[in-house]
Amino acid sequence: MTLALDDKWIWDSWYAHDGQRWHGYFLQADKSLGDPGLRHFNVSQGHAVSDDLVNWEHKGTCLKPAPKPAWDDTTTWTGSVIQGPDGLWHLFYTGGGSAEKGLYQRIGHATSTDMHSWERVGSGLCLDMEGPNAAHYEAEMQVGFWPDRAMRDPFVMKDPDGDGYLMYFTARAPGIEEANAGGAIGFATSPDLYEWTLQPPVFVGDYGQLEVPQPFEIDGRWYCLFCTADIHWSEDRKTKAGVPPVTGNHYLVGDGPRGPWRVAPGFLDGDLPCYRYAARVLMTETGPVLMGFRDGGKEAFGGYVMDPVPVKVDAEGLLYIEASDRGK
Repeated sequence: MTLALDDKWIWDSWYAHDGQRWHGYFLQADKSLGDPGLRHFNVSQGHAVSDDLVNWEHKGTCLKPAPKPAWDDTTTWTGSVIQGPDGLWHLFYTGGGSAEKGLYQRIGHATSTDMHSWERVGSGLCLDMEGPNAAHYEAEMQVGFWPDRAMRDPFVMKDPDGDGYLMYFTARAPGIEEANAGGAIGFATSPDLYEWTLQPPVFVGDYGQLEVPQPFEIDGRWYCLFCTADIHWSEDRKTKAGVPPVTGNHYLVGDGPRGPWRVAPGFLDGDLPCYRYAARVLMTETGPVLMGFRDGGKEAFGGYVMDPVPVKVDAEGLLYIEASDRGK
């Protein structure tokens, strides 16, 4: 069993547990487009529920781009869902608008009482590259250097060291000569899930982009999952990795949720062509598991979320999954 639809491709996904069931959210696009490469700018968000992360009941579309003109009238991309202290559910998502051809990404915010019907908070916009800390980011698109103004894939969690909330997102740092050394994991803080303050990135370097970042803790150790492509490894990372460049899911290790973070050795879950991408680590009753979508490249794009596979920790505190779960 997989999280799949007959008439739509599914790719990036994220999850929340309501105390009884898992809720899976995902990007979707109609297969009638013909070319899976067109899916990114013909996107909406879908919703399904499950008791076991294997058998899914689809609930339908739960968010789509806003009517024009709006800052998010072109894309509503990857996000995360968290419950607030009053029981209200909060969705943070990536948005892009037609005024900038979807190339400038920003972070949006919507709320729900039933985890399906989402209402934007005001215009929906909750975070942009503004304020004094914007200087730590590529706040404007670098035409000819990188294909977009990156600010996407927000992951929001309760601050384990305080009363507020932390947001991590895919971004880039300025003034770095090699494009593939400028990837960053952006950072923002909030006291209440509504007002957000942009902070300096918690990690910069090694890759051109670190997509879908997700910090988590296992047995007192901190990790940050991310995904990237073989074409986005820096020259220095290629030298240090000890493995050839692949596309897939890897992670950082850190001293806490704010880091400092460093790239783990090797590569967790990669292949060429890519086997699984945009994965998440979920904490289940039997231990942590990894869930991501079946990629396969343009010629054999899967377009569904694969069943969970166990994530294990070795004696040195490094993560691994069994070879049989890595595709080849």
